[in-house]
Amino acid sequence: MTPTSTAHMSSPLFPITIGDSPLGWRDLVAVARDGAPLALSSAAWARIDNARAIVDCIVANGERAYGISTGLGALSQVVLHGEQLAKLSRNTLLSHACGVGPLLTEAQTRAIMFAALANYAQGYSGLQRSVVQGLLALLNQGVTPCVPSQGSVGYLTHMAHVGVALLGLGEVRWQGRTLPAAQALQAIGLPPLVLGAKDGLSLVNGTPCMTGLAALALADLERLADWADVIGAMSFEALRGQADAFDADVLALKPHPGMQQVGRHLRGLLAGSEVIASSRSLRTQDALSIRSIPQIHGACRDQIAHAARQIETELNSATDNPLLLGTPEAYRVMSQANPHGESVAMAADLLRIAVAELGGVAERRLDRLVNPHVSGLPAFLVAEPGVNSGLMITQYTAASLAGENRRLAQPVVVDNFITSGGQEDHLSLGTSAALDLHRSLENLTQILAIEYLLAAQAFEFLKEQRFGAGTGQAWRRLREQVPSFEADRFLAPDIAQAATLLRTPCGLLS
Repeated sequence: MTPTSTAHMSSPLFPITIGDSPLGWRDLVAVARDGAPLALSSAAWARIDNARAIVDCIVANGERAYGISTGLGALSQVVLHGEQLAKLSRNTLLSHACGVGPLLTEAQTRAIMFAALANYAQGYSGLQRSVVQGLLALLNQGVTPCVPSQGSVGYLTHMAHVGVALLGLGEVRWQGRTLPAAQALQAIGLPPLVLGAKDGLSLVNGTPCMTGLAALALADLERLADWADVIGAMSFEALRGQADAFDADVLALKPHPGMQQVGRHLRGLLAGSEVIASSRSLRTQDALSIRSIPQIHGACRDQIAHAARQIETELNSATDNPLLLGTPEAYRVMSQANPHGESVAMAADLLRIAVAELGGVAERRLDRLVNPHVSGLPAFLVAEPGVNSGLMITQYTAASLAGENRRLAQPVVVDNFITSGGQEDHLSLGTSAALDLHRSLENLTQILAIEYLLAAQAFEFLKEQRFGAGTGQAWRRLREQVPSFEADRFLAPDIAQAATLLRTPCGLLS
């Protein structure tokens, strides 16, 4: 998943510029999560101004064009004139800002705003320059609109809540507190926007919601895939696996790229392990959850790479409707379906399957660690079982989370509803698919945290021998945060501490 733009990676605050070259999903993460400053290139501003000039021509000529001089959706046959055009834009934001449920995180909202700016920078939307400048100012000043997470069938509601903040309505988060949007705008010196024709529609249209959320999820999934390789290697070592399953010559006979990558990771992590060396020929072959780590983790990595290409393509696309092509002297107003987010919705569905598989096989491995019938280790990884339940119930927790992720892996894109009086009769539901992806990633984090705790505890019974170069380092890293388990204790804080560690870069893979 090599990003198309990586300049910011040398520093989390290296500025990102939209407009001259393709964007990578890591660019979005740098702005949304790390707070990197964002700018638009002069070429992008020129494209934005050109499209706006086309809108001005349409208004001046009294032409009929969807969303510019007509109502929206099923009201597209209603023709508007004069002051009605600006009023439509404002009313569009007010009527579409009807989301419900818990608020998006600040990073999630910022990711959506970044994706919207990437769309506008294509130069086919027709917004006023002041609208784009206002959105850019919110990002760079750290003013984040409060956006309810639920209510989108793919687009509309999330960006409407962002848009009303630019009008000085609703609430925002700024400098660690929640306050009225009007107060925050005044504090940063940004006057509330006065909208014109097409502004409202462009603010709510397109695929920035699902694209921003999906791109942000890629960062978490890439990191967790690395941790899954490390923790899986620890479980393999603790269960004294047979290393022939990871032999380079064997894996090369099935040359899926992800599988080869995981095989290299596992061999590096286990290099120099006396536990593995002394366990050679201990059994004919291991259970599939142990010996098929390259095949399972590798397949997930291949799907991550595929989905990343879909999401990055969308991030670099024009997803408004209508699109304005040409120049003010020779233009076309094109009503089409680029706001339909089928590609991103399918990508998010695919990623949830990968997340469910990474968590499912991790649960199977950790179950073997606590099961004395197959582990070769003390029952439930405690020295005095019976009076101590040990780590028995952590597997229950992992099983519950893995079960929830299986349910979340059901495809969202194949569902459908009819909206806008039948005018919009096929919906991608891509934003729901991306939000479910974030939920499943949190579950995966907890499952891997539990496996990490259990594998590290198993190492306590094997530490008379040297561990692998990478697995030993991972064990010591956890022990800096969580002590070994001697007798029953309050386990929830241990899981939380391990999960916190998994939210940091792995840094153990070459």
